[in-house]
Order: sequence, then structure tokens, then C-alpha cells
Amino acid sequence: MFASLRVRNYRLFFSGQVISNIGTWMQRIAQDWLVFELSGNNPVALGIAVALQFAPTVLLSLWAGVLADRVDKRRLSLFIQSGIALQALVLGLLDTAGVVTLWQVYLLCVVLGVFSALDVPVRQSFVAEMVGRDQIPNAVALNSAVFNMARIVGPAIAGFGITAAGTGWMFLVNAISTLAVIAGLLLMKPDRLVRGRTVPRAKGQLREGLAYVRGRSDLVAVMVLVFFVSTFGITFFTSLAIVARNVFGTAADGYGLLSTLLAVGTFTGSLMAARRGAKRKPNVRLLLIAAGSLGVLETLAAFMPTYLVFGIALIPLGFATITFLNTANALVQTAVSAEMRGRVMGLYVLVLIGGSPIAGPMVGWMATTFGGRSPFSIGGVISVIIAVACAAVLARRGGVTFPGRRLAGLRVLFSRSEPVVELPVERRAAPRRVSARARTAVPTRRAL
Repeated sequence: MFASLRVRNYRLFFSGQVISNIGTWMQRIAQDWLVFELSGNNPVALGIAVALQFAPTVLLSLWAGVLADRVDKRRLSLFIQSGIALQALVLGLLDTAGVVTLWQVYLLCVVLGVFSALDVPVRQSFVAEMVGRDQIPNAVALNSAVFNMARIVGPAIAGFGITAAGTGWMFLVNAISTLAVIAGLLLMKPDRLVRGRTVPRAKGQLREGLAYVRGRSDLVAVMVLVFFVSTFGITFFTSLAIVARNVFGTAADGYGLLSTLLAVGTFTGSLMAARRGAKRKPNVRLLLIAAGSLGVLETLAAFMPTYLVFGIALIPLGFATITFLNTANALVQTAVSAEMRGRVMGLYVLVLIGGSPIAGPMVGWMATTFGGRSPFSIGGVISVIIAVACAAVLARRGGVTFPGRRLAGLRVLFSRSEPVVELPVERRAAPRRVSARARTAVPTRRAL
């Protein structure tokens, strides 16, 4: 289960993430609550904050992927983490001084969004350099386990911390926690990184990456599924604050507890993914099942009558969600070459997070118009529909070609075999054998 932790560089990275991710989730809870307070509990204002934070992803993630293929990922990560720490420090100082306003929070959301848009493709592709291709699924799952362990601890601390000391101190704690990641990056040994061929600066590299993905039907299928599920289904990270305050009437600690219960499911799912990743490679069947399960569980959660039952329903929902996200991430990373990984991950991040500028205001509008539970019910139904549609398309088209086998319809898709998305970068056509007679034949007028 912990095979990738045998690599020293990855252990340093992993240790820093354990500390930093707790601070990240403390800031996430504090930021949502601060926006709620400054706006008079307005769901639309919360949606705008989310949109502003993720809007830079639409503009920068593809470019960040190109940059990740060109430059030293470790040094670039140092710059990005320093910027994230500075953003948290400024927001914390403004809040603790009592001078923070809603427009300042919005502006700092954009700043954080810019650094995050650069961070995710670089960090995702950097994992492969730390552990090597064979350990990617295990390392991705362990990263997710750390992230979701922090989602258990961080919101719980933030909920009581906000009540006791206010939101400002949560931002300052996050700024300090980011130093753990910076320290880990500085202590790494660059000569032990498994680096691919350096991609020199040239024109058309972004178009080259897009064309590469467009020519890979397996990658296209994963990208389409991830976009629709993440945009319309995985919106409960935003809508949870709305449900906590406007549906069940709880304070910050109640919101923190709901986030913790959701994180219990995601953390458990991450550990299962780490165990699975150490034994076998990811498969499309699991991805589709996880997407459909996510939609069903989210729809059911929308109709839970009490705060306690709703919170319990978040645990299996979190499990299905992280299974879907981990499987998609590992499928993409193991399917591409090292020279293309940064650009492909930039596109993956775009489809994963790029819908958030739409989803944020959409969630606020749905909660205002149809009630606080509606983002769960509507998002769940859409997730089920897209999962079924993708499965039907794969069956109709005869499946996607994989090394040595095909996904030929739903019968094979849901059979015990586990096809793996791990295609070679290029396939050159074998030279055709031409007979001596054909070589000497005179071409006809029709052939000319």
C-alpha cells in the first residue's frame, strides 16, 4: 500500500503535503465562512468567490502544462508554493486587523486561483518524476489519501477555530503550513528524479498536446466524463456550506463536521485506491461504476431528512467521489509519455476544474431558486446520465483500443477482465509487403 514511500524524494514531498493540506482545508472552510458573513449569508456571493478562484484555471492550465514540460518542475513548484503562502498571509492579516472587505476577498481568490492553476499540472506531473512510471497509481492514491485525511482534520479544526478565534487565524495557519512543502522541495536530491527528455521551447507545443489527446480516443473518453461529473456532480464542496447554514441552520462548527464526514469517505476511498494501485493498474470499468455510484449517492443524500442522517450519507458519497477522481487521474498519467505528461495533465486539470467558474454561480442560483438541497439532487442526476451515456457510447462504438485487447461492448466492459489504458505514444504502421510483380507493374490510368 505504501510502496512509493520507499523513494526518498517522494517521502519529503509526502511529509510536506501532510502538514500543508491541513492548512489548505482550514483556509477553504474559513474563506467560505468569511464570504458568507461579509455577504449576509448570500449563496450567490459564495458561488462568485468559487468562480473567481477557479476562473484562472480556464485561462492558464493549458499553458501551465506546456511550462511543466519545459522547465524544472521542482524549482517551479518552489515559486508557486511561495506565492500561495504569501496570498494566505495577506488575507490573514487583513482579516485579523478587522479591515477585510468582500471585494478584497474576491481579489485574493483570483490571486490564489492563478497560483493554483499553475500548481496542479506541475505537481501532478512532478509525482511521476519522483516515483517513476510504475509507482504512479500508488503515489496518486497516497497523495489523495493525504489530501482527504487533511479534509477530516482541517475542517474540524477550522470549525472550532473560527468559533474560538475567528477566520483570520485560519489563513495565517495555512501560510505557516505551506512552509513544510517548501522545506521538502528544498531537501530533495534532484539527481534522483526520474526525468524525461527536456522539451525545448518551440512554437505550436500547445497545439501539439491538444492534437495528441484528440488522436487518443481513450483519453478523450476520460476527459469528457471528468468534465461533466466534476462540473455538475462534484459541486457539494461548495454547496455544503449552503446546506449547513440555510437548510439545517448550523453554525461554522456544524459546517466543519459535515465536511469532516465527507472526508471520512474520501480518505477511506483513497486508502483503498492506494492498496489497489500497488497491485493492479486502473481500468475504465471502475471509472464508469464510480461515476454512476457518485450520482446515485448524491441524489439520495439530497433527500435525507435530518442533519445527522445527511451527514452519514456523505461518507459513501465521499468514497465514490474519490474513487472516481483517483481512477481518472491514474488512467491519464499512465497513458502518456513523459514528454507529453505536463501538457496532457494541463488539459486534464482544465476539464476537472475549468467548469468551476460555471458551477460556482450555478450552485448559488439553484440553491436560491430551488432550495439548498437542489445542487445535490440535480448534480446527482446529471452524473448518472453522463455515466450511462459514456458506457453506451463505448458499447456502441465497439470500445476503445487497448494494448492487446478491446473493450467490446458492455458485456466486456463489466466483465472480470480489467483493460488498462496504457497506450504507446505512437504506433507506426508496419511496412507493407509488396510482391515483385507488383513492384514492376505499370500503373494504370485509373491509378494515376
